[in-house]
Amino acid sequence: MKKLINDPEQVVRDMIDGILYAHPERLKNVPDTSVLVRADAPVHGKVALVSGGGSGHEPAHAGYVGKGMLDGAVCGEVFTSPTPDQVLEAIKAVDGGAGVLLVIKNYTGDVMNFEMAAELAEAEGIQVTKVIVNDDVAVENSTYTTGRRGIAGTVFVHKIAGAIADQGASLEEVERVALKVIDNVRSMGMALTPCTVPAAGKAGFEIPEDEMEIGMGIHGEPGTHRAKIESADTVADQLLSLVINDLNLQADDKVAVMLNSLGSTPQMELYVMNKTIGKVLQSKGIIVHKTYVGEFMTSLEMAGCSVSVLKLDEELTELLDAKADTLGWK
Repeated sequence: MKKLINDPEQVVRDMIDGILYAHPERLKNVPDTSVLVRADAPVHGKVALVSGGGSGHEPAHAGYVGKGMLDGAVCGEVFTSPTPDQVLEAIKAVDGGAGVLLVIKNYTGDVMNFEMAAELAEAEGIQVTKVIVNDDVAVENSTYTTGRRGIAGTVFVHKIAGAIADQGASLEEVERVALKVIDNVRSMGMALTPCTVPAAGKAGFEIPEDEMEIGMGIHGEPGTHRAKIESADTVADQLLSLVINDLNLQADDKVAVMLNSLGSTPQMELYVMNKTIGKVLQSKGIIVHKTYVGEFMTSLEMAGCSVSVLKLDEELTELLDAKADTLGWK
């Protein structure tokens, strides 16, 4: 294992401290926790958004804490759900009196622990509601999940729900918009190489040099199938076709596209993929409002990518275009 770390058991704590040294004007750490919140938290009178999960997916989720997106992020151990008490501390730290929305990716541990924290917060008089993101079209009932997994499409939920919360909407309205995004976003991923969890010291699985995994999850969960490596055109078309079919996209539909590196895939390769994605959507008469290319939800140093497509209406377009200022989204 080659990694720039110190103690594998302290890697999340060291990362959080490094973030704080770099961005003290943006973020603060709730004492004795792995929770990062806006430097100005709590913002009184505004619905607060909290998300999180296992670390190793940076910039998710701490990279989306800031104006126009999340108010707090809970950093679990690598690929491990944060505990209910950590989530509770995040809720309490960001509650400005208007309620808190929890954005949860659909993994069994995340759902259980965030729901438990919500119950504890409500017992303390904090109004909490939650949404569960399940945008991955690859497989049902994979490792870690009951039902579809939550992957990079979650970032669109952070952005759009965060925008309407920033406008002063009620908790009920913020939840409605978050659910609308979830209903209209789909993602599909693939991987060329595995990744290594620092505490494990070796890759969690193997992919032969001449093969790829289609539908790979962000923790290395199996996808739909292994196949011989194909061209970028073929891979992009395969991923995109499944997303288009699941969303039932038609000519003149308007979409936002996110092409996400899983950690080691360079921008050159992402843009090569995006050429095919753009051509396919154009050929079908689907209108691309905006395309995002880069690292949005990674899987340590895994080589691979995911494609997310969000079907837009006027409301979602306006909220997507609203200003946000976070480390991972400008």
